Amino acid sequence: MSRLPSLVFFLFFFVSTYSQSEIYELRVYEMEFFKPANVLHDYFQNALIPALNRQGINNVGAFEELGEALPKKIYLLISYPNMQAHHETADQLSSDAQFKSDAASYMTAPSDQIPFKRIESAFIRSAKGFPNLVKPADDSEVFELRIYESYNEDALRRKVKMFNDSEFDIFEDVGHHMVFFGANISGDQMPCLTYLIASKDMAENKEAWSKFGPHPEWQRIVKLEEYANAMNSIIRVFLKPLGYSQL
Repeated sequence: MSRLPSLVFFLFFFVSTYSQSEIYELRVYEMEFFKPANVLHDYFQNALIPALNRQGINNVGAFEELGEALPKKIYLLISYPNMQAHHETADQLSSDAQFKSDAASYMTAPSDQIPFKRIESAFIRSAKGFPNLVKPADDSEVFELRIYESYNEDALRRKVKMFNDSEFDIFEDVGHHMVFFGANISGDQMPCLTYLIASKDMAENKEAWSKFGPHPEWQRIVKLEEYANAMNSIIRVFLKPLGYSQL
């Protein structure tokens, strides 16, 4: 059976739901064992992030996972006003003499000095209920990244609607501080949505979640047939900001 009707519906869903939205690029660098990461951190801190800032791309987030998970991963979050801005930024980096100079030690490093095995990249489009990235409080030390997978595009649409209509307000009521939210338009876990919340510490994170389940509005909407089976799995990763992170 042709997937064209499903694709047309999915494109209509994104055009109608996400117009005037931001685009987030979430990169995940899977690190090699026993290789120092200095060359990569230096590239982010002294070359890439300053070059992005010069172009007006601010609040670039850089994180590593809490705990001792293996393989170690480094996360980079870049926010763009729209997809065209992403394309223009990439073009400007290629002609930025200062960036080329600052990034030389990384770009010319031999292969045995590159500390990561691969880069995974996902693009995420913000939703109307939370259209812009919000910089968290300066004392935020725990970030929770969540990915909700849905079994098809309509299930994802319903889950995003659930957030737009109710869940953002619940998050605010219980003390969760949303940094960004959106539905993925690329990546290896499609269809899905992704969001990031910030907390002062793990205790604050746990306290907010303890209030979420009993919240009256959650108890109401979770019983609605409209939202039944809107997602089928949750991926949760706790992150901590690196010293040069702008979030």
